[in-house]
Amino acid sequence: MAGSSSRIPLSMLLRDKEAEDEEPKKKSREDWRKAKELEEARKAGTAPAAVDEEGRDINPHIPQYISSVPWYYNTTGPTLKHQRPQEERKEHFSGIDEWYKRGVDTSKVVTKFRKGACENCGAMTHKRVDCMERPRKVGAKFSAKQIAHDEFIQPKIVSDYDGKRDRWAGYDPANHREIVEEYLKIEQAKRELRAQKLKENPDQAEEEGESDEDKYVDEVDMPGTKVDSKQRITVRNLRIREDTAKYLRNLDPNSAYYDPKTRSMRDNPNPNLKPEDTDFAGENFVRFSGDIQKHAQAQLFAWEAYGKGVDVHVLAEPTKLELLQKEYDTKKSQFKDEVKNKVLEQYGGEEHLKVPPKALLLAQTENYVEYSRQGKIIKGQDKPIIRSRFEEDVYINNHTTVWGSFWSNGIWGYRCCESTIKNSYCVGDNGKGSIMKPRVESEQPDDGNGDDDSDADDNSQEKMKIPEQPGDGSQQDAQGSENAPHADFAKPSESSVVPDHKESSAASHSGSSSSSESEAEVSSKKSKKSKKKRKKEKRRQQREERKQQKRLEKEKSKLDLALEAEERNQQRAAELLRQDERKRPYNSMYEVRVPTEEEIEAYMMKRRREEDPMAAFIGK
Repeated sequence: MAGSSSRIPLSMLLRDKEAEDEEPKKKSREDWRKAKELEEARKAGTAPAAVDEEGRDINPHIPQYISSVPWYYNTTGPTLKHQRPQEERKEHFSGIDEWYKRGVDTSKVVTKFRKGACENCGAMTHKRVDCMERPRKVGAKFSAKQIAHDEFIQPKIVSDYDGKRDRWAGYDPANHREIVEEYLKIEQAKRELRAQKLKENPDQAEEEGESDEDKYVDEVDMPGTKVDSKQRITVRNLRIREDTAKYLRNLDPNSAYYDPKTRSMRDNPNPNLKPEDTDFAGENFVRFSGDIQKHAQAQLFAWEAYGKGVDVHVLAEPTKLELLQKEYDTKKSQFKDEVKNKVLEQYGGEEHLKVPPKALLLAQTENYVEYSRQGKIIKGQDKPIIRSRFEEDVYINNHTTVWGSFWSNGIWGYRCCESTIKNSYCVGDNGKGSIMKPRVESEQPDDGNGDDDSDADDNSQEKMKIPEQPGDGSQQDAQGSENAPHADFAKPSESSVVPDHKESSAASHSGSSSSSESEAEVSSKKSKKSKKKRKKEKRRQQREERKQQKRLEKEKSKLDLALEAEERNQQRAAELLRQDERKRPYNSMYEVRVPTEEEIEAYMMKRRREEDPMAAFIGK
């Protein structure tokens, strides 16, 4: 060490000492300005970039905290050496050809025992304790015979990431030569055997030769396929290079989606083209064609049958499932036919089912038809499309409005004349005030001055007018109650007039008086019966009205309860939405059932409609 230091000149030692003793000079303001201008010029490209000690340019855009060198590097100029991997810290890995040596070193032959060798076998690479050879009766140390070869001194292999995962590390390609030679020997033996059979029987040899060619066809993997021995399936994992890639069928980014992971395109890339004009119509076309739909129907039938209690499985019992499905289809068709025949027997109309085929119905015709801009038929024999089972815009019996355009006291009618009698004749505005006239005329009392014929005519007119008078049930009951005493009084007046008239001539007509009394009794009995009948009818109508009113009140109370429950549900839902997701309770105890009609009505009344312009102000 002293010798190496004495070779350095004294002048250099003194200069280095002076440089160490001197403090670094502070830059003046002018030096800082020049350095800043040089840095800006280098960033702009007008000045050449700085060069390190190896002659490489330094990027001027590198930040200062990266380009500045630590004080302990003792550098004289700009450099980035401190940012690069250091040679002394760099790990050195083994090469690709380096591997552990197998066997023993047979290049050296030892004839006498060496000092420090194994006392049992005589090898120099291990001691007697580590010897793997069978212990000898007389060791090599004393016999000096059969000295074992030395083992190879194994190198220290340091592998990188790829070297640790190399499956062919340490493989000797010369070992594969043995497999090739064995295969060649087998092929040579096959050729000799085939030649011998050809001499004995040429025909049989040709047949066996063809079978031998196809013997290993199934074992060879096709291009683009992978055979999995565990699952016994063939997986298509590569595309044949001659085929067009699916993502090149249609370059529009909004066309069918292509999954690059599975290399599948389920939708049709060209839906505008006809199926016969395209080479590829999507993978769904293959999935839903052939027997796939039939198998899906069988699977669905098996699930439904299992749900009904029939123990059947698609894969375990396919024959049983097919027979059950056929039997079910036949019974279903028979049941449909029976229902159809019953409907035709009851209502008729079988002749309408015997229509010509669609090919004749939709065939071309020479009938000329003209349409307006609104789509109505102007000329032609084409029948317009019927959108309702009722006739539209058809006015009958001099009416200018349709039936149902007028509503009064729970009764429909015509608005033009306010008549509540369907199919009645319209008299215009004159009929609006005369609707209640028949009721007034029927309520006028009889003065009793008319003769028998006039009374009978009035009674007959009253009987004809009573059912024609419009009104609801209450009006009819009132009309019946008003007409009842009038009818009761009319008939007794008739009977009273007839006996008075007959008693004036009782002397000459005694037989006729007895007959008139019997007729009066019969008429009085009939009037009593009709009065009782009207009373019963009135009581029955009153009972029905009370039942209807109670039913409406009950339904209204149910609807009110359903509305209150719906309001509570909406408030609870709003509270749950305001809570944190982690603090919300579970719905495990929620009752699942079919909602009632009142609950559905309450939901429809309380639901929020986005199209409503006042929807934003409902909750405020």
